[in-house]
Amino acid sequence: YERRFESHPKYDTLWSMRKTVRELYRTNKDKARAVKEKAEALEYEIRESLFSDSRVVACTLVGAANPILYGRNFQSLFIDEAAQALEAACWIPITKSHRVIFAGDHKQLPPTIKCFEAERAGLSHTLMEKLAETKPMAVSLLNVQYRMHESIMRFSSEWFYDGKLKAAEEVKCRGVLDFDNPLEWINTEELSFEEEYLSQSAGRVNRMEGELTLALLTQFIEKIGPDRVKEEQIDFGIISPYKEQVYFLRHLIKESKFLKPFRKYITVNSVDGFQGQERDVVIISLVRSNETGEIGFLKELRRMNVAMTRARMKLMIIGNVATLSHHAFYRKLWEWVEKTKNSEC
Repeated sequence: YERRFESHPKYDTLWSMRKTVRELYRTNKDKARAVKEKAEALEYEIRESLFSDSRVVACTLVGAANPILYGRNFQSLFIDEAAQALEAACWIPITKSHRVIFAGDHKQLPPTIKCFEAERAGLSHTLMEKLAETKPMAVSLLNVQYRMHESIMRFSSEWFYDGKLKAAEEVKCRGVLDFDNPLEWINTEELSFEEEYLSQSAGRVNRMEGELTLALLTQFIEKIGPDRVKEEQIDFGIISPYKEQVYFLRHLIKESKFLKPFRKYITVNSVDGFQGQERDVVIISLVRSNETGEIGFLKELRRMNVAMTRARMKLMIIGNVATLSHHAFYRKLWEWVEKTKNSEC
């Protein structure tokens, strides 16, 4: 777009006017203001010319309110990542459109709402969710996924998508190692790991679980073979729902001499930070470990759905089953992992 803008036949005139504005400001602000207004009008004319010839316009939701689009109507509107779009923002382009297609997954992360009162009032309830709830016949599921090994995909499919997801043939049985379970849960129940609450902003950390995560990562790289990891550029993702655990894991990796050659293949981030990404191998550190079964915002299952569906070929979950299984989702997930761990592809 910028190249087209600068190659417009009237662009040289616009550039000359802008230069004149700068020169006149030094001597005569009134004349400069008049020239500036003409330049702005000419800029608008150029943009108007370009947009009037365009059949496709890409912009943000709020960007659809730009004056250049005043009075314009579109036959079709596509809103990408609609499950994370605030309803109020969606209505800006919708008012200019005859037909709307929402693309996204309302079973994954909703928009981030920083105001508690606004969230409680329903701001996080997206237009896409409302459509899925009130007009299910208008919803189409893209049911073939091209990322995950079938064993990694299956539980999320059953719990969130009524068992309708299918793995494409080229990824269905794709693994890192032969005779290796693509899905594992390492139960820390008997290891006396303790979670620590630091602050509302930093959240919680489980240092011993972090050290176990690092040990498992190191062990798996050794099992694959360091040379093969480098040659095939096998990448690893470490995900934790808690910010402080993410910081702690990054620190451990930075301090590890063994992992130094592999750092460019390793990403450590929160669930939100991994939205839309994927890695060959993913390790999830769930952190929570207490006798009362308190799991905090791990109850937000859409967050867990995102975390579990980032892995292509291997998913390892690390967590205290006794703590987490107080919630039906994690209890069923543990039972699923145990039931399927020796099954063949």
